[in-house]
Amino acid sequence: MPVNVGLTFLFGGILGWTAVKLLKPKSHLEGLIIATCSSGNLGNLLLIIVPAICSEDGSPFGDHKICTSVGLSYSSFSMALGGFFIWTYTYQLVRSSALKYKALQAAEEVSKVPNKDSDANEKTHLLEGEVEEHIAIVAPSTISTEEDTENQDIVPQVSASKLEKVNVSFWGNAMTILQQLLEELLAPPTLGAILGFFCGAVPWVKNLLIGDNAPLRVIQDSIKLLGNGTIPCITLILGGNLTQGLKAGNLKPIVIVAVICVRYVILPVIGIGVVKAADSLGFLPLDPLYRYVLMIQFALPPAMNIGTMTQLFDVAQEECSVLLLWTYLVACLSLTVWSTIFMWILS
Repeated sequence: MPVNVGLTFLFGGILGWTAVKLLKPKSHLEGLIIATCSSGNLGNLLLIIVPAICSEDGSPFGDHKICTSVGLSYSSFSMALGGFFIWTYTYQLVRSSALKYKALQAAEEVSKVPNKDSDANEKTHLLEGEVEEHIAIVAPSTISTEEDTENQDIVPQVSASKLEKVNVSFWGNAMTILQQLLEELLAPPTLGAILGFFCGAVPWVKNLLIGDNAPLRVIQDSIKLLGNGTIPCITLILGGNLTQGLKAGNLKPIVIVAVICVRYVILPVIGIGVVKAADSLGFLPLDPLYRYVLMIQFALPPAMNIGTMTQLFDVAQEECSVLLLWTYLVACLSLTVWSTIFMWILS
């Protein structure tokens, strides 16, 4: 599943980048388009869809209770992996778009400010130019050959200092990138995923928290109670974000169509091919529910956290709401159709 989730981001990012190159939107929208094409809602939607399918009569996934329990495990794992990719890869996409947008705004503001001292500056530049020309004419006749030989010894020192500056800047950039990566990894969703992996992977910690006979099972019950209330709350937040999409944004209809085609036409077909290839290579278990979750990860609408990031960086908020509105409206039909196709393939 980690490889499968990574492939959803990889293929979606490639298709989104292709759409950006073909459609040529505004610079601050490029990251948003790539993010909506690559980052799917791998969390709360699966927690809703999978138990609903398990409870249906004639489901190809076996007993209802076992299907629901195992399906929630798969969905939770998908949510944890999706949070890691979204708060690193998608976060950087939206952040870079915000930096471009703010840089363009700053450049426009500077260009609009009238320069009262323009005449004085022009005179100063002319005087400086005349002085430089005078120095260039006088310098060859006044500098001796001995001074030339002495100046030749200075060149390696200058180059060495430049190399030191380059090394310092390289390590400074590396430390900056590491610091940004640590900040992204310390985001609450990523921390929650890391803690969840730790509790599930370490047997003695798992026995303390999980199970009817666990001494600290009250912690699990409390977290489960909060988690059951989180899903409807997130759905309400999604509805609140979608209402902003009714406003007119600077987004062309062809961009919306391109994102819908990438997410609901091209990616699901790629998902079928990826799962079939992994099955032929012997990488997948025989559980059809697991294969269904892998396929449906390619057919999900964009992640809701993209809207949170646009509000965080104050860039393309209206455009993000428009994209979320139309993609989630189409998802009502798309998820039904692709779920039927996936179950028909697995049955």
